[in-house]
Amino acid sequence: MANIKLSAEKLDELKAVCKSFNNDKGELINVLHKAQGIFGYLPAEVQEVIAKELNISVAHVYGVVSFYSFFTMLPKGEHPVSICLGTACYVRGAEKVIDEFKRLLNINVGETTPDGKFSLACLRCVGACGLAPVVLVGEKVYGRVAPEGVKDIVAEYAN
Repeated sequence: MANIKLSAEKLDELKAVCKSFNNDKGELINVLHKAQGIFGYLPAEVQEVIAKELNISVAHVYGVVSFYSFFTMLPKGEHPVSICLGTACYVRGAEKVIDEFKRLLNINVGETTPDGKFSLACLRCVGACGLAPVVLVGEKVYGRVAPEGVKDIVAEYAN
């Protein structure tokens, strides 16, 4: 994993988050959510600071980060694209939608475009089964997405 340089400003912000939870190890998940909001992901350097501030092992922090699918140790694109692979979405063609995103963005699931604009992920049921197949770009929901509609979604964010 590449070492990132934590700016003094972001480091102070991260320590302030830990302090806002009284540096309580029982608040680890809340601290991780806030930290991911600050950095966009949870690289090793951020996990080490959290471990130190909450007086817990880095292994414990890593265990929580790697267990919960919401947390990521890889940077996401400016526009994270997530395709639902829940049962309803899958049977209504989500796999073809994924293939079209992969083709248009020229990346695989779990990757980010070289310009940092888009990242591609799959997730389980988002609870919008009536709109299957569902695509999320950030927090915006697109329902009944067909492979032919993928180019319009990408174009919306390309500029």
